[in-house]
Amino acid sequence: MKQLCTLVFCCVALLLAVNAAEYNSKYDNVDVDRILQNGRVLTNYIKCMLDEGNCTPDGRELKKTLPDALATGCIKCNEKQKATADKIINHLMKRRPADWEKLLRKYDPKGEFKKRYEAQGRKI
Repeated sequence: MKQLCTLVFCCVALLLAVNAAEYNSKYDNVDVDRILQNGRVLTNYIKCMLDEGNCTPDGRELKKTLPDALATGCIKCNEKQKATADKIINHLMKRRPADWEKLLRKYDPKGEFKKRYEAQGRKI
């Protein structure tokens, strides 16, 4: 019986470790272009991220994941998530710079993400 409990515990621990290795892909197929082109919807997401408004379920997931993604350089992101993140960052930097600055102040107060991003040949 003790061996069975140990085996079950190890399986559960392994499953948790595997799940923690990558972010949830549930929202990978959200039409980000549509969101970026809709000022009202984009504003709602930004307000969610800044604790200034309500969050949709995907907004809550992003808000929960974002600090870790920034701190780790998105190491748990899949390729789709990395491409989406780049698209959103570029859009905000070019078309919503004031909002981008607010997000940076909240999520990158020490400028660590900015340094890492620029070290990859990108500009913020």
